[in-house]
Amino acid sequence: MVCLFSFAVFWAAQRLARVSMIDLIVYRAEGATVLAGGDLYALRATAANLPTTYPPFAALLFTPLSLPHPDLLRILGTLGNLVLLVALVRLSLRLVGCNRFATALWVAAAAVWCEPVWTTLRYGQINLAIAVAVLWDLTRKEGHRWAGVGIGLATAVKLTPGLFVVFLLLAGLARGRHTGTYRGDPWLRQASVAVGAFLAATVGSALLLPRDSLTFWTRALFESTRVGNTEDTANQSLAGVLARLLHTDAPGGWWVAVAALVAAVGLCTAVDAALRGKGARSVLTCAMTALLISPISWSHHWVWCVPLVVFLAGQAVRSGRMYAAGVWAAAAVFFSYVLWAVPHGRQGRPELDQDLGQFLLSAGYPAVGLAFVLAGFRGTDLLRTYGPGRRRSQRAREERPAAVRPARTSRSA
Repeated sequence: MVCLFSFAVFWAAQRLARVSMIDLIVYRAEGATVLAGGDLYALRATAANLPTTYPPFAALLFTPLSLPHPDLLRILGTLGNLVLLVALVRLSLRLVGCNRFATALWVAAAAVWCEPVWTTLRYGQINLAIAVAVLWDLTRKEGHRWAGVGIGLATAVKLTPGLFVVFLLLAGLARGRHTGTYRGDPWLRQASVAVGAFLAATVGSALLLPRDSLTFWTRALFESTRVGNTEDTANQSLAGVLARLLHTDAPGGWWVAVAALVAAVGLCTAVDAALRGKGARSVLTCAMTALLISPISWSHHWVWCVPLVVFLAGQAVRSGRMYAAGVWAAAAVFFSYVLWAVPHGRQGRPELDQDLGQFLLSAGYPAVGLAFVLAGFRGTDLLRTYGPGRRRSQRAREERPAAVRPARTSRSA
């Protein structure tokens, strides 16, 4: 009842705010363009002249959206995203070892008001669907034959989830090195299924939409201006932070160096956590890393804050004050909408002239994500444990250690 009341108030608030759900209308236009045989990447939709930014497979999935009237589509889009939010919370709780549906409803009643979720529904975005597909895979029973399909299809729609494939591959290889065999490893199998699903979706799209596929993979993918200005306040990636810090719309080499370092640290930390049985931490570390290193991570992409806060809250119950402080800090950032307190907008590009205070206010999401990644980093211990020349102990040869169980079976951090 509390969840329904919260959702109803949320719906009323969005109607009062006259949200346009502009991205949902763009998706509708993409689906209509595919059905009409038009040029997908020449499309400009809505009064804002927004272009197509996703791979052709996404446009194929959007074709049913062209059928309802836009007003009905907005209602269906809102209802669908609210259902997906409950699913995301349920999977987040399962990731940390809680399967109570009543708890999921209470958490969803609060989570709907955080800025990334609000903005996702405001624009009619697909971020909740992407996060649910990935978590659905990572919370499945070990060795499930279809585990990996969700990640693969999510990557075919939006390339960023591909980092989870890299994570699974590295984790499987590291575990195989410990146990002395790679045969039948669930993580390696999951990574291969994800790659297969991605290729099937991408190749199938190329057969159905050859011109659009060629355009996307050879040109549109590399046109950064399609997505938006790097320095925009809404861009909560490392690239956005550096652009605002350096007062430039092209952080270039600085971003490449920082992103490469964070990617290496993040993947090493995620793999290490997975091998030590800290499944929830490993999944969230990979998610935070993907958001940080992506050239563009709009604030609504950070719906991963929901499982992050759920994880921190669970650890606070078990471990006390340190995690409790983390819960309050993360909630303060994601529920405060503080990043919109600074001058922003395309006209005049005020983000290029931020002072220090404005910069700090607009860097909250990356700060939380980076802090979480670094909090799990063990530094030189990783090299001693997994580095070249490390020999397996006799015990590791004789039995499979509990610390290398798949991520979803873990209930620890």
